[in-house]
Amino acid sequence: MSATVTPSAVHSAGEEERVESAGRLRVSYLRLLAGAFTLFSTIRIFAYVPTVWAIVQSADSGQHSLWTWITWTGANVTMAAWLYEHGDQRLNRAIAVSIGNAVMCGVTTAVILWFRRWGAS
Repeated sequence: MSATVTPSAVHSAGEEERVESAGRLRVSYLRLLAGAFTLFSTIRIFAYVPTVWAIVQSADSGQHSLWTWITWTGANVTMAAWLYEHGDQRLNRAIAVSIGNAVMCGVTTAVILWFRRWGAS
């Protein structure tokens, strides 16, 4: 007995291949996006160092907005918490780098406050 191939079966098989291919592309894209996010967010953690260093070297934090740094600290803390809650309360790379950025924004805020309170006059 020979199998009969109908046009709808051919269409269905071709459609399945396209869907599977699109799925593979999406997975590749999401992996690339996750890697890029992790890379740039990790680099950003180290990008705070020149600002902190400049404040310490000049002993003057007047050129830096305390309101901005407090806002960035809060934004990173709440992003980490949001990711944690929406990720089934599991730690992942996105949460880790958000925490790292929150810490560095907090350090910058603390240095600004330090020099406003105890820095050189």
